Formats: sequence, C-alpha cells, structure tokens
Amino acid sequence: MTELVVAVYRETLGVPELDENSDFYEWGGDSLAAFRITARLEEALGAEVPVALVFAYPTPADLADVVRSDFAQA
Repeated sequence: MTELVVAVYRETLGVPELDENSDFYEWGGDSLAAFRITARLEEALGAEVPVALVFAYPTPADLADVVRSDFAQA
C-alpha cells in the first residue's frame, strides 16, 4: 500500500524523489493535487478515499496506514 501511495504522490506532484515520509504540503500539494491523489487511489483500489485524509495524513506512509486500516475494517 505504501508503495502505491508514494507512486501516486510522485506522479501527482511531479517530484520523483518523494519518499514515504515526504510531506504533501512541503512539496507544493494543494487542494487540486489532493483530489487527484484520491482519484488515483480510488481507481487503483476500487473504493472511496476521502480527500480529507490527504490533508489530515500528509505523508504517504501515514495516508497508507489509514487507508490500509480502513480497508481492513471493511
């Protein structure tokens, strides 16, 4: 899951050196980028990923943990 989220962040933000601990805000993330990230994750996972999660959990590692736990409960 973390690898997927890192790849989506890299592609969306256009920063190939992003890693799992890179901060969405520090790399220029904005609301449009957050919507693009969640759309890509929804497409890959086949489930809804609320855009608010990107803002609340701005690193790929943190977002992946939350998304992973949400899917485990489903």
